[in-house]
Parts: sequence; structure tokens; C-alpha cells
Amino acid sequence: MADITETDVIVVGGGPGGSTVATLVARQGHRVVLLEKERFPRYQIGESLLPSTVQGICRLLGVSEELEQAGFPVKRGGTFRWGANPEPWTFDFGIAPEFADAAAPAYQVERMKFDQILLDNARRNGVDVHEEHTVTDVVEENGRVCGVSCTDAAGVRREFRGRYVVDASGNLSRIHSRVGGKRQYSEFFRNLALFGYFTGGKRMPAPTSGNILAVAFSAGWFWYIPLSDELTSVGAVVHRDALDRVQGDREQALNALIAECPMIADFLSDAQRVTSGPYGEIRVRKDYSYIQERFSRPGMVLVGDAAGFIDPVFSSGVHLATYGGLLVARSLNTALRATTEAGIDEKTLFEEYEVRYRQEYMRFHEFLVSFYDMHSDEESYFWKAKRVSGGTASELQSFVSLVGGGSSDERALVDAGSYGKRRDVEEAIWSVAQAGANIQVQAATGSTVDEQVPVRADGLVPSADGLHWALPATAAA
Repeated sequence: MADITETDVIVVGGGPGGSTVATLVARQGHRVVLLEKERFPRYQIGESLLPSTVQGICRLLGVSEELEQAGFPVKRGGTFRWGANPEPWTFDFGIAPEFADAAAPAYQVERMKFDQILLDNARRNGVDVHEEHTVTDVVEENGRVCGVSCTDAAGVRREFRGRYVVDASGNLSRIHSRVGGKRQYSEFFRNLALFGYFTGGKRMPAPTSGNILAVAFSAGWFWYIPLSDELTSVGAVVHRDALDRVQGDREQALNALIAECPMIADFLSDAQRVTSGPYGEIRVRKDYSYIQERFSRPGMVLVGDAAGFIDPVFSSGVHLATYGGLLVARSLNTALRATTEAGIDEKTLFEEYEVRYRQEYMRFHEFLVSFYDMHSDEESYFWKAKRVSGGTASELQSFVSLVGGGSSDERALVDAGSYGKRRDVEEAIWSVAQAGANIQVQAATGSTVDEQVPVRADGLVPSADGLHWALPATAAA
């Protein structure tokens, strides 16, 4: 018989999405077990962060100082050779009001180091982390998921039982299908990425030296991401009508694609490809965009790439994973609270997560479709971003806000620091009836719980601490 461990929440996967939800739930005093199939540090792609992650989620997690001390290159914006304009064009995250006050808007990170920071932070916050534990299936009782079965590094079968299972194990998840439904693949984004790492590559002049560089060419586009003064991540995202270009010898294929892109070829003219260690392999990944038909079922919910993946041109992967982690943490924290607020049932809590996540996913997807129109110039892209985002900001500000992850009107992504004082106040008055609590929070912090209006009819709003869902004041009164 398998060894059985009881807990409140089981998180499968120790990447950014899993670490985020685990940390934010454990902080509320709930028992959280995190199961990771590998031993960290481990290699992972997705190295360019957005301001919404660095200034928002990472502040909520309490890792801002560690990120500053890690020495990651500062990413102030992006530089694109894209569309009808033959010259590169650059945007600065500081143009968007949401990110204007950030000294270091974002970072380019080695994911081995960044993911380790988040996982270690989860441990410090009380998460019971088990590495080299491969989850093989979920455990069900009476139609509800109540745990997982897994195998540890010694090959011993174990079971973990809890009220909720969070699948944050990525696009290769073995259990995502257990929520029901299928992955819906985009008809538009069916690309393939071929990538490797180089030393000695050129840098753009300061202050844009840490920017991501994206360069379109006939077969697709290249990313060029500075990970340190010496190390650069370089990848070609190839359109599906050119997939035959990456067949056979990968090094020859990558070199041939580089030769077709003069700007990237110039930046790599004195560079050497890394041929040993974790960065020594030329890798291939399908960049097929998809989203799951269903995100949850009783006892189980999907986060990160287990739920969906979008084309990487705007480096939105970690943003979507950590934002999803925050939303799910709110749902779990509210569901697990001893006295769940009247009028909010479990189904409504997880619907709130799914609605908000799908809105953010589709915002990126809709804009990306127009961004791949290579007959447009940057001014046209800015206009399209404003049309997708809405609001009163200028076209350029709308573009920067969208690609920086700040266009959802989610305070936690752009003003996470405001939740600190709110959390202290709310903990002192949570036992008061909701309407009265709203009044006390307003008096103590100068603002109300539901400054952010619901995103749907009969929807919920973030609580004063940012870590639960609450009814709007009008509904709670």
C-alpha cells in the first residue's frame, strides 16, 4: 500500500506558477505540499520577464530584494525590427503610467536561478516541497479529485491527499486532461522554435543593452535575450510553412537561419555557441498556442502552461503563469477559510479565476494576430493595442501597458505594494461583517475593497489583502 500524506492543497510543479500559488496559500496558514518531478536548479526556457511579474507578483511574494541582488540584466523595454519599418524601433516600459516609477521595470533571467529563488521562497513560507516526485495520476472519490499518486526518486509509490490539487506541471502535464475537456489549439499560432546559447554576442547601447531584441525575417523571427554580460539566449521562431527548415542537423539549421537574418548575424559575428553544460544543447520546442476547454473540476484546477500557452513574441509565459497563480490562490484561500463569505460558493470562486485568466490570454492572443501583420508599421500596432485594451491612454501607452502585462486593471500587477498596509488592516478586522469591514478598510487605507469593479455580472473583486475574493460592497451590504 502506498504511503499516504494528508494536507490541504497539493501543487504539482515547482515552476513560477506552482511556486506562486503555493506560497500565497501557505502564507494564509494552510498546509501546502508541492511536488516537483525534477531536482532544482534545472533548465527551463522563458527567460524574459514583464514588469507585471517583477513589480507585481514578485513583490507580493517578497522576493524583490533577492531579484535585485541576483544581478540579472535590467530589461527597460523592447527593441523590434518588425513590420513595414525597415529600421529597429524601441519602446520603454516607463512610458506606461503603470510602470513609470519602477527603477528596474523587469529583468532578463536565467530560469535555473529565477525558478530556484521562487521555490526557495515557497519553502521559507511554509510550503512542504518534495523534489524528484513524479505525479502519475489523480485520486478521486465520489466524483471529486482528492489527491495524487506519485513516485519518488527511490521508486517508492506515494499518495498525497488534500482538499484541492493544483496542476502547474506545464505543457507536458500528465494529469491536465483529468479536469475534462480538451486543449483548443490556435489555428493561427502553430510555430516551432529552434534555439541555443552564445557567448560574446554584441549588445545594444545603454540604456537599452538589457532589452529583448526581436527581429523578423522571411522564415519567422528571432529573439535575442542578454542573460549576462557574456551569455545570450538566441532562438528562431519559424512559421509552419517553413518547418522543413529545422529538420535534420540542428546546428546547421540554426546557422542557416541566422545567416538569413542580417541583424542577428551581425550581433553574433564574434560570438561562440555554448556547447557544454545546461546551455550546450540546441533545442526545439513547438510553440503551438493552446488553451484548455476547462480549467477546473471539483477538487482540481489548472495553472500556467497546463492551462494554456500563447506565442512567445511578448514573453508573456511567466506573466500568465504567475498571474494565474495569484488568481487561483485567491480562490483557494477563500474556499479554505473557516468561514467562507456568505454568497460565494466553490464554483463561483474558480469561475472568477477562469474568467479573468481567459480575458488576459485572449487580450494577448487578439493583439498578437494583428502584430503578425508584417505590412503594418509600429504606429499601426500601437493603434491596434489601444483598440484591444480600451481605456483613455495614448496609443503608445496602450501598447506598452499591454505588452508589459499591465492592461488588465489588476492592482496586484502594477501596485502590489499597496496590499501591504491593506493586509495588516484587514487581518485586524476580518471578523467584522463584510460591509462594516469595507468601511473600516476605507478609513484606514483611503480606498475601498472594490476599487476594481467586477469583470462580469455577479462577479467578485479582490479582497483588501489581495489574497482572497470578496463580494463587491454593493452586493455585500
